[in-house]
Amino acid sequence: MKLTTFTDYSLRVLIYVASKPTGELSTIDEIAQVYRISRNHLTKSVHKLSKLGLIRTTRGRNGGFEICKDPKQINIGWVVRQTEENWDVVECFDPKNFCILNPACRLKGVLARALSAYLDVLDGVTLADITANKRDLVGIFTTN
Repeated sequence: MKLTTFTDYSLRVLIYVASKPTGELSTIDEIAQVYRISRNHLTKSVHKLSKLGLIRTTRGRNGGFEICKDPKQINIGWVVRQTEENWDVVECFDPKNFCILNPACRLKGVLARALSAYLDVLDGVTLADITANKRDLVGIFTTN
């Protein structure tokens, strides 16, 4: 399973803002520079995270955004489900598929179980789990 760039950037934003001291705002430009990623794509991720209630945005000259939920309460599996749009790992997951093997193929069931296991692993992880090494993360962010 490969995550989209949108989900990747959304998770990176969460890691970044969760690593900052409480009350310290981040900006899209700051994160884009640190990660060396597209500002435009990042803007879409920040907007979605705000709509999901995971970050709080402040407009204006001194604006930015910050995490607004306890990282222990942010489940990575839930975030991935909210940011990924297509779970059709292969054509046969789509009800409108044209694969001739569909009536007899057992691969679809295997892949469905694999996808379920993948999501089960993500469901067992919180943002707090993946940012428990804040000191190391902040060191990386400040040297880039």
